Amino acid sequence: MQLSVVILAAGQGKRMNSDLPKVLQPLAGKPLLQHVVGTARELAPSNIYVVYGHGGAQVQAALGDEPVEWILQADQLGTGHAVMQAMRVIPDDHTVLVLYGDVPLIRAACLTKLVAAAAGGTLALLTVNLDEAAGYGRIARGADGHVTGIVEHKDATPEQLRIREANSGLMAAPAGRLREWLLGLGRDNAQREYYLTDVVAGAVAAGDPVAAIPVAHAVEVLGVNDKVQLAQVEAGYRRERAEELMLAGATLADPSRIDVRGEVTVERDVFIDVNAVLIGRVHLGARVRVGPNCLIRDSSVGADTEINANCVIEDAVVAEKCRVGPFARLRPGTELARDAHIGNFVEVKNSQIGAHSKVNHLSYVGDATVGSHVNVGAGTITCNYDGANKWPTVIEDGAFVGSGSMLVAPVRIGANATIGAGSTISESTPDGKLTLTRARQTTIDGWRRPLKLDPLQKAAAIDEALASGAPPPKKP
Repeated sequence: MQLSVVILAAGQGKRMNSDLPKVLQPLAGKPLLQHVVGTARELAPSNIYVVYGHGGAQVQAALGDEPVEWILQADQLGTGHAVMQAMRVIPDDHTVLVLYGDVPLIRAACLTKLVAAAAGGTLALLTVNLDEAAGYGRIARGADGHVTGIVEHKDATPEQLRIREANSGLMAAPAGRLREWLLGLGRDNAQREYYLTDVVAGAVAAGDPVAAIPVAHAVEVLGVNDKVQLAQVEAGYRRERAEELMLAGATLADPSRIDVRGEVTVERDVFIDVNAVLIGRVHLGARVRVGPNCLIRDSSVGADTEINANCVIEDAVVAEKCRVGPFARLRPGTELARDAHIGNFVEVKNSQIGAHSKVNHLSYVGDATVGSHVNVGAGTITCNYDGANKWPTVIEDGAFVGSGSMLVAPVRIGANATIGAGSTISESTPDGKLTLTRARQTTIDGWRRPLKLDPLQKAAAIDEALASGAPPPKKP
């Protein structure tokens, strides 16, 4: 069986009140449509067709790297008309699966069942039972219980509106039969559009079977038409991702307060505190602890490492038994070896920190290679940028850098060397020796701290200073 997937993404989305087309509204950091395309790809179809209309250039640019074929619906004449545009290029011997660009949480396992039900000439509909089905088409059934049609919400009678079984809009059918049913569509409805749902009545009239496949979880078929519904879908997405992490062995302090925006994997006994944001490809090793309010993007964290509160980690590799933060930032290119410590208000960028080394307080380490068993004192800065170029700093094994030191790159600190506190080091230092630069301390006898002047005294002092050509007195 050859499968063709048609994704309807031509709607304008007026209720979004946004300059961004509806299918490009972000869900977990990705456009709604990209979520749908990703799920479709899991089915390994022959082709994925995206029917676009409003904001077409934006939509195509945003998903330019996706393996889809674009089909223009120039006139917005309804969902049936949209599918007609795609059917022009789909062979009769294919099965067609129709998805929607604004229904992003549908799972591949559910779609596999829907496609399988479409075998042998069957029109398969994905349905959902809702306590509140406002806006959804209702499934009409005959006395024998068989599906006879779908009644759109705007065309439904009060009695039909009480039906709880609703149409999700997703369907699968043999391409040849679907083409025939589409040819029988009309526009005798409130919207004067070709409704895709009317193919059900066409199939019934032709004596073709119609199968209603219930979706297991209603959240899978939630559609997005405004920002309120977008927030509801986002909440559903967060809940699903949180459940996946917990089933994989993670403990979440509050499953409702975690954002997963990518492919996150965890090992046993990971603990994640509230308000963590995990973006891109993130791996957390066994027994990793992530404190509150942390952001981790495209990074791996080794077993038994603790990420304390309010840290930002991006494109970094953190080995086992490390300690990071609180209030630390690991920027792209950072690599921490086993048992490295990065403390509060420390920033590390494009640097390797060796095993058992410490950068614990208020320091910046950039474009540096730091060996093992190194101590970098509080307030140390690697001065790696000269205004035009970045330069490297090398700190060899066992070095001790005193607090408040400036290491002007390019520079090398020798193995087991000691840098005296408050030094500015602009030349490489030898192994095993103390190096420091320090101005002579001076005490001035007779100096008195300035006293606060009243407004008249201050004005007189300024006038005197200006008259003499001297600068006016500084603010005490």
